[in-house]
Amino acid sequence: MLEQIKGKLVVSCQALENEPLHSPFIMGKMALAAAQGGAAGIRANSVADIAAIKQNVTLPVIGIIKRDYPGSDVFITATMREIDELMTVGPDMIALDATARPRPGGETLESLVKTIRRAYPHVPLMADVSDVKEAVTAQALGFDCAGTTLYGYTAHTQGHRLPEHDFALLNAVLAAVTIPVIAEGNVDTPEGAARCLALGAHAVVVGGAITRPQQITRRFADALRSPVI
Repeated sequence: MLEQIKGKLVVSCQALENEPLHSPFIMGKMALAAAQGGAAGIRANSVADIAAIKQNVTLPVIGIIKRDYPGSDVFITATMREIDELMTVGPDMIALDATARPRPGGETLESLVKTIRRAYPHVPLMADVSDVKEAVTAQALGFDCAGTTLYGYTAHTQGHRLPEHDFALLNAVLAAVTIPVIAEGNVDTPEGAARCLALGAHAVVVGGAITRPQQITRRFADALRSPVI
């Protein structure tokens, strides 16, 4: 899969339960639209959505399951339960939270990765990280690639965005690890995506800027409130 998406765009097709496009049918068609637009891969949340997407496109899929657990802020493919569920629809890669935050049930990331490798030795794993140290740890644990997905979404990175300061966090991660690094998180312009590849990212994942119309509309509406004359 990593070869298939190298130097290309992965589109994240997700809509949570509180969003107007929440529907496996709609996400399947969203993935089809992304494929027709030139996407090389899809990132998707939930067994139902992935199954629908695979009925519409032949692109490789990075699968996740978002689920909240009490006592933990980790919610992206947090436990082996989510891994087992995802494997019923055969994603080409699985992404999971690889931050240093406490995991559900007190399980360690190292223990989870070892369990996954024993059960499903051939599925590639993507580490969703929020800082350089987490990326280094992910490499040491044997992840196949690391994504900057959670930069700005952990307590110590809250309020930060990947495009700020010319993708400084991306540069730092690229310098610290040798596994492929996937740029993801608030990449909201074609120019920004191209910049990520120029800096050395293996691929770029773009979500809301393509697949969340309420977010896209908000950008236009906000701009019109203070028009430039």
